[in-house]
Amino acid sequence: MARNKLYTSIFLIIGLPSLVGFYFANEEKKEPAEKMNGVCFVAPRHEVLDQHIEPILNINADWIAVTPYGFSRAGEPNVSFNHGRQWKGEKIQGAIQTIVASKKMGLKVMLKPHIWVKGQGWAGEFDLPDEHSWKIWEKDYSEYIITFAKVADSLSVELLCIGTEYKIAVQKRPKFWENLIKNVRVVYKGKLTYAANWDNYENVTFWSELDYIGVDSYFPICKDQTPRVDVLVKNWKDTKIKLKSFSSKRKKKIIFTEFGYRSMDHTAGGHWEMDRQEGMLNMEGQKNALEAIFKTYWSEDWFAGGFLWKWHADHVNRGGDNDTRYTPQNKPAQEVVKLWYGIGK
Repeated sequence: MARNKLYTSIFLIIGLPSLVGFYFANEEKKEPAEKMNGVCFVAPRHEVLDQHIEPILNINADWIAVTPYGFSRAGEPNVSFNHGRQWKGEKIQGAIQTIVASKKMGLKVMLKPHIWVKGQGWAGEFDLPDEHSWKIWEKDYSEYIITFAKVADSLSVELLCIGTEYKIAVQKRPKFWENLIKNVRVVYKGKLTYAANWDNYENVTFWSELDYIGVDSYFPICKDQTPRVDVLVKNWKDTKIKLKSFSSKRKKKIIFTEFGYRSMDHTAGGHWEMDRQEGMLNMEGQKNALEAIFKTYWSEDWFAGGFLWKWHADHVNRGGDNDTRYTPQNKPAQEVVKLWYGIGK
């Protein structure tokens, strides 16, 4: 009875609406943070037009990764870029034109300069024999990144990636990367990340200097010929726990700077295994693997989104029923991407 009299008194003093607001002020559900729903755009030979961007918008993507390429040779220190023989989209002016075209259509941009190591391919294995060689490489690589940092700043690019999968160079030259970040911030006002390979993001020492932890997410999750979604989600559990803990300790959100699967057998077993062979076509495997990665990560607050590997400008003629490559274009996996990228829109 005393409690009822107390409630009646409160009603009379502050009114029912205020009381309800008092009780439920802390019960509001927070909406999940907006994700970077992006695609890694393959730099084309030609100018990028609206018709090349529209299919990206049609899958509900709102980010695009633009990748101007530079080049090194295995065991040699020099870095070169902006060659006359490169495809238009890989050069400075081509990257600028792609960014302008993308922004005009409403996409946000991650500019992701990427080195191809001739005679080796993967930058993760790039190494040099002595200090003198490393100093030459540092000078050349800095020029490459600073050039595109200035481009990014002039075009109000939202996110700049300062490197991709440099496993050995990151471990051997940590001070260089710290100085590079400082120099980039002098000329570029946007956000910064670095794209670490899935197996060595824990060895990067300079995450505190960046805005996001970038991981190229090619974790081997399941070796089944056609992995099931429920099995994949279960198998992701341990990796997810590690990534969440890593994000929490460093107080940075994680981006999958690349993620994707080929439309072939055993697609979730490790991309390096897939890329050594032309396995059997398997659309279901690709679709399931993408469904599982979305189910596992896209609702997590510590996870900032990702960039699908990969998307071609010539949409009508890419992917399709007989294609085993990474692109989901014109495959069942495209509808999975469209669905998940469209959540909340």
